Amino acid sequence: MKVLILGGDGYCGWATALHLSSEGFDVAIADNFLRRLWDHELGSPTLTPIATLPERLRTWEKVSGKVIESFVGDITNWNFISDTIRKYQPDTIVHFAEQRSAPYSMIDREHSVFTQVNNVVGTLNVLYAIRDFVPTCHLIKLGTMGEYGTPNIDIEEGFIEIEHNGRKDRLPFPMQPSSMYHLSKLHDSNNIQFACKIWGIRTTDLHQGIVYGTIISETEKDEKLINRLDYDDVFGTVLNRFCVQAVIGMPLTVYGKGGQTRGMLDIRDTVKCIKIAIMNPAKEGEYRVFNQFTESFNINQIAEKVKTAGDKIGLNVKINHLQNPRVEKEEHYFNPKNTSLLSLGLKPHYLSESLFDSLLNVVVQYKDRIDNRIIAPKVNWRNTHNTRINLSAKE
Repeated sequence: MKVLILGGDGYCGWATALHLSSEGFDVAIADNFLRRLWDHELGSPTLTPIATLPERLRTWEKVSGKVIESFVGDITNWNFISDTIRKYQPDTIVHFAEQRSAPYSMIDREHSVFTQVNNVVGTLNVLYAIRDFVPTCHLIKLGTMGEYGTPNIDIEEGFIEIEHNGRKDRLPFPMQPSSMYHLSKLHDSNNIQFACKIWGIRTTDLHQGIVYGTIISETEKDEKLINRLDYDDVFGTVLNRFCVQAVIGMPLTVYGKGGQTRGMLDIRDTVKCIKIAIMNPAKEGEYRVFNQFTESFNINQIAEKVKTAGDKIGLNVKINHLQNPRVEKEEHYFNPKNTSLLSLGLKPHYLSESLFDSLLNVVVQYKDRIDNRIIAPKVNWRNTHNTRINLSAKE
């Protein structure tokens, strides 16, 4: 089976490419290296030393004997994505090729517009290319649990049964995104659902939680295969940030009250979920949603878990609360369903099993690369003129 991974040089994309290749799939990557460019734009390189994509691919071929093809270009460019899909003729497209940071999308008008255009136009191009050149291809699109927001009811998987004025229907779950990034993902979901209805495209929309960890079995074969570990204020996840702060003796920075609750999963489960979706494709014309997470924690619980783990190895971890730079509910009900992937065979890893091996130990190993100046939050949701980034400076 041929799988094309859009955004295959990024965090989830790279791990997925290696895992599927090792599992016997014919894998190709498409990427425009914008994620690497943003490291330079922000002055916030990932903690781990990332080799170039050609070095990564050569190393993978050396250690595995398997070849991953690469296509370099931007999916917002119709000629590039249409030519790539027409040439490669994938059976499955896994779409990770989007700007994925909420803080990045909230820096200023320019970053908000870029995020919306990049994500929505890129996905529309993919949909049209599937329609025109590979109409039976299964699209697996990375969405986000952030599309749902934090409603005061249980969160179903994409759809909800509604009774209103004596009539019933199955409707898309009401969405309440909390950033321009999350809004772009919702626009994607609506566009994809429409394309499935009118063109018969088959799609699995994976509403993914926060992913953590750097290690899958394939990346352990050589250091040049290592994955990203972002800890800065724009692209770094809260768990990564806490682990880095614990290792360098900086108090963990909880935004606001710390009651914000999120779904989470190990990167090893991300790649397993992708394989499960590939092996159990959506039907012709079907738009389905899987909530892709394995555990839920609030920010205070995450901080306490890092503190407990850090204290066990002598780090003496402290916790501080900061004024929240985001506009969000800081305490809320959160009960999302995640039964679909479990019913299809996902056997989860849990944070308690991964905190040392895939996070704290990696941070300790690369401690000398930590820059504590890039950790504090500098993007404020209420400020439409954040000074965190000035794009004009690089022009």
